Amino acid sequence: MRKQYFFRASAGGLLAWDVDRLIRLSSNFPRHRVRLTQIRELDEPVFGPDELATWRSLLAHLDLIEAADLQYPIILAADGTVMDGMHRVARAMRAGATDIEAVRFDADPPPDHVGKGPDELPYPDSG
Repeated sequence: MRKQYFFRASAGGLLAWDVDRLIRLSSNFPRHRVRLTQIRELDEPVFGPDELATWRSLLAHLDLIEAADLQYPIILAADGTVMDGMHRVARAMRAGATDIEAVRFDADPPPDHVGKGPDELPYPDSG
């Protein structure tokens, strides 16, 4: 699986959480069902201002959606933001589901990186 980070803007700079760490921290959390209508990211832009939306990038995201494994719960921040699992959310929605399994932090763990952009973070060589 490719290395992933969850990003959130803050007054102190961009915050980044290592998704592998989020998975470890939440692995024993109780699972519950969340209605897809509660996932606010479904109505937000997919591509950020620095990411060019091309047909090629769209197709790459479709491949990730098709490969998403719904046996794993999505991970929600304390405020309900999806920290990991938007491709699973999209797959569930495309399949006609009304809800998805999730785990949720009561309080967000501290970020792994502060003030670093995606291009400044470690991504182990996958090939």
